[in-house]
Amino acid sequence: MKRLALFLSGLATLVVTLGAAAPSPPSSEPYVLIVTLESERSLGNGVLDRFLESSSTPVAARAALAIGRTKRAEGEPALAAHLHDRRDAVRAMSVYAIGLLATGERSQALIGALRDPSGAVRVAAVDALARYRVAKRLTNEGEPRVQAAIETAMARDVSPIVRARAATALVEFKDGTRVSEAADALSIAFATDADAAVRWHALWTIYRGFATNVSRRLVMSALNDRDELVRIEAVRAMSRYKDRSLVAIVHPLLDDPSWRVQEQAAETIRVLSGKPLDDHWTSIPSFVHLPPAQSDPLAILPALQAVVPGKPSAPRPSQAIFSPPLQPSTAAGMTSPARGLHPRVRIVTTKGNVYVALYPEWAPLTVANFLHLAAIGYYDNNRWFRIVPDFVVQTGDPHDNGNGDAGYTIGAEENPLEQRSFVISMGMNYDDKTRTPIRDSAGTQYYVTLSPQLHLDRDFTVFGEMVSGFDVLARLVEKDRVVRVERIADVRI
Repeated sequence: MKRLALFLSGLATLVVTLGAAAPSPPSSEPYVLIVTLESERSLGNGVLDRFLESSSTPVAARAALAIGRTKRAEGEPALAAHLHDRRDAVRAMSVYAIGLLATGERSQALIGALRDPSGAVRVAAVDALARYRVAKRLTNEGEPRVQAAIETAMARDVSPIVRARAATALVEFKDGTRVSEAADALSIAFATDADAAVRWHALWTIYRGFATNVSRRLVMSALNDRDELVRIEAVRAMSRYKDRSLVAIVHPLLDDPSWRVQEQAAETIRVLSGKPLDDHWTSIPSFVHLPPAQSDPLAILPALQAVVPGKPSAPRPSQAIFSPPLQPSTAAGMTSPARGLHPRVRIVTTKGNVYVALYPEWAPLTVANFLHLAAIGYYDNNRWFRIVPDFVVQTGDPHDNGNGDAGYTIGAEENPLEQRSFVISMGMNYDDKTRTPIRDSAGTQYYVTLSPQLHLDRDFTVFGEMVSGFDVLARLVEKDRVVRVERIADVRI
């Protein structure tokens, strides 16, 4: 309460900031207050509401996201008041935040947001409606309307990004009352949409929830698709049929040009043969066509600072980076990093260098935590303790077994970035009884996805993405280690 009182007393000094356009570069002061309240899961007795009223679009949009991340339902009226804000970014973040709160009170408004002229708002509406379904906040009468609205977005939206996100959202209706309708809509989207991303998103959802409700012939036809991600999802979907005779059909994919398809084919064959998935790779099978080793032109970039050993500590909002500003106005802006300079790190491994751009605009405390741990050498000599073929590579535990941390946790920073291929995210603890991730349980462990893992979107914090070193990533096994993590020159996105 003492910290909150200090922030409230300091609010008087921000009146000019709240009432005028953000300076360039923007002052970090309002963002520090916003992120502090967000991390404390507090609305600040109206402080975040006041920031939401700011004439600065980045400040207002960031405040909306913070209200959603508090998970405090009493913040919803302020968000609802901005569903028709003239600024696309503020509308989008208000809609997204309403989804994070998931009270179930705004389903009609969210359906209406699917017709918003801004693609950013429509992406947010799809996500919010899916969260309503997950939270079981839809009535028996409302659920069919919501599902139909998402199916319409998947079929008709002008943005392929929105269509793809709508396809993903339908996975939450896999146990609903209109399963056959969803399966038919997904089949049509896969068969007719000209956009490759829409097609693989539709097939991902078929794999996760509707494989036995669609034509097996449709899935089998996708095994020879020209798009690598479509083939990956098709191979995954084949594992759902529990038919050992299908091994002969999947087997040729062991020689696919894509190493990721090869790995997934091997896993599907294991499942079809009655064996469990392989949870740990200590060596790479000889049949895998690894990508050719590439030269590393970024190796000449020096580390920006030397490692200074120190004690790990939870990040403070004042340590966060608040640029580039968060103000998504398009579908692409809502699902990608903001344009501008981003911190970049080199993860030096025993197989070579992996490079990652970090996204502080979406996850400021997560990025601050990662950079701090790298700067004190916490990640030095960590083993890649979990490598699952065509899933993730994971590290960040000095005990090398996945059970260690630095003795503190950081808050989740949910965002609309997908767990697509090659993103970096924070690991979390799981509830032993429900086997669901525990919010705000991240600490030091992180993972990089090897292929789309969209079922992780709702809970896990994406805080960056690989930009180079993909050939190195493909070669990592659980015998390998992180030599060090070092920050290098920022990268412009």
